[in-house]
Amino acid sequence: MAASLPDEKVTELRQVIHDRLSQDDMQRRIRELVSETLYNQAGKTTDDLDQQRLIGSLHSRGIIDELMTSMGLTNKQKHRPTESGEKPLHVDSSKRYLYLQVLGGKAFLEHLMDTNSSSTFTLYVHFRRQRFVSRSVVSCCEPDLREGFLLELRKDTGSNRMISAGDTLALADPIHLVLIKTDCSGESSLIGSHYMEWRRVLLSSRSRLCVAVEINGVGGEAKVPAGILELRLELMPRLEKVLSDDVVTAQIGLEHGRVAERERLFLVYAKQWWKEYLQVRPSHAHRLVKIFAQDENGINRPVCSYLSPLLAGRLLDNARQAARFVSLFGYERAPTVGGGAKTEQWCSMHAYLSKGKGDCENHAILLCCLLLGFSLDAYVCIGTKAKGMAHAWVMTIDTTGLVTFWESLTGHRYVHCPIDPDEPPAVPQPLPKYPYRTVGCVFNHQSFYANSQPSDSLDCCQFALLDETLWKCMSSDAIRSVCDVHLQPYWPVHPPLRGNTIDAGLSSHELELELRSLTTEHRQDLGLSTVWDNHLAYLLTPALAAYELERCTGLTAGNSEFQQSIRRSIADGHTFKGFPIQFIHSNARRIFASCLKSPVCTEIVTCRGDQVRLAIRVRIYPYPESTNAVWIMFACKYKSVL
Repeated sequence: MAASLPDEKVTELRQVIHDRLSQDDMQRRIRELVSETLYNQAGKTTDDLDQQRLIGSLHSRGIIDELMTSMGLTNKQKHRPTESGEKPLHVDSSKRYLYLQVLGGKAFLEHLMDTNSSSTFTLYVHFRRQRFVSRSVVSCCEPDLREGFLLELRKDTGSNRMISAGDTLALADPIHLVLIKTDCSGESSLIGSHYMEWRRVLLSSRSRLCVAVEINGVGGEAKVPAGILELRLELMPRLEKVLSDDVVTAQIGLEHGRVAERERLFLVYAKQWWKEYLQVRPSHAHRLVKIFAQDENGINRPVCSYLSPLLAGRLLDNARQAARFVSLFGYERAPTVGGGAKTEQWCSMHAYLSKGKGDCENHAILLCCLLLGFSLDAYVCIGTKAKGMAHAWVMTIDTTGLVTFWESLTGHRYVHCPIDPDEPPAVPQPLPKYPYRTVGCVFNHQSFYANSQPSDSLDCCQFALLDETLWKCMSSDAIRSVCDVHLQPYWPVHPPLRGNTIDAGLSSHELELELRSLTTEHRQDLGLSTVWDNHLAYLLTPALAAYELERCTGLTAGNSEFQQSIRRSIADGHTFKGFPIQFIHSNARRIFASCLKSPVCTEIVTCRGDQVRLAIRVRIYPYPESTNAVWIMFACKYKSVL
């Protein structure tokens, strides 16, 4: 500042600061702060006093902000410096925050030999519809995870007033921590998931608490520690009146007791309901009626608790675009150690979004939540596909009773036209186009129906869900008692979707250049020269746009114009060949290796002949949650030789 102001202005500013610091109240507060800092650094001399820590304490107490405000140099937003070289925090003085600071990780023994690898750890945080992600660090036994997250503490009423100590204690939502490992090829895996109880910080006289959180593995390793994260919690501003240990312990115990009692009553009800269902027909025991499912932490939850309407804001425009978005998530069956039957693992929504891939159940749950957000009458269906393989998909029922199936893995839609088994053989019956064979149950966040029809074959199934002779329903009150977010705070509501931050045009161009380089190298190894045709590559863009439009809407548009442009650009006696393909990642080497597995693409890449010209066009279509539809077309043109 002194270098950019005239000397007289600097002198005037120093005088103003001196006058403000000379006030009795300000001097008393600074003396108290220095004394407290010295007390916390017992055993050290005054020469060892950490200047940065002292300045940070002045900021946290609001002394520097108050000083600057008195001189008219700040507005309502305060900038609080943090430790370890982090960026300043933007703190609104009218709100209360919980500052979650990650100090590092240790004891990740499984990754002891990962020090020199290019794989990384990333920490994802979710708290009351607030989502954060850390920077990626090298995966190792003691990862250097040092990050700070500012979590706003607010009531559901949307009041702008600062939340009180009592209201803070009433916020039962845990902080969900998800640790993801990403390898050099871009493949991600879930290391651990942990729900952290944070309200013990209310017991601290300084509103600060340091804790070591043990992150367990997932699935079959849910009881085995994967590593430890060292955390520090701090309330900002600190509480004027510290709550007693008895009050906090009693509140947490009361909440756990209520939840445990509701879960116990629901389990009793579910057992009786299942017993009644089996009495209808003994063969019902073999139908896929799934009432509970295990999450990544090994906790059995009612399947309805995995669902709630999810609003995409301005990130998705309609239901079909939502189906396209979900289909771009990677498919991955729950990992197992050893052989045997399929292991089910219904990840929580936050863990699934963080990992970016999951099994068919996770895809179906996300799609159903989005369709419910668009106010459609949507349900998750549990049944089988060909060869009796268990599967999950989504169903919607419109106001006329028309049933539509949505395949969440592909985005395809199928209209259900049931077969009437009572019709004579001469009467033609509709041929089903969907890949599903049987259905055992359907459910959403409010309802659960089990198929009570004589046959669970989907071809002749009737979806009049309110007909008790066809479907046995669960009590909506019983479902609400364990699935309502206000009654069951320990299963957090779904996190909001995050927008995509990539520059689609720049990313498309960079991937295109990488694929060109790989193609040129491949042809050089075969002793072939390579000539690129930029204009031909440009003409391929409409085709890629038409493919993506068709995946989103089911409509084909622009194909005739594309064919006309290709015909006009290909000279007489020349031949054109093209090969379009779509990926959900942008790893150039993986893409090129996959394309060469196709005989058509290999024929284009290794094209021999007269006046051979090659072209590659890449078009990336971004969707929420960093998912991308990566369309690529390889093409060539050459002069035909007899």
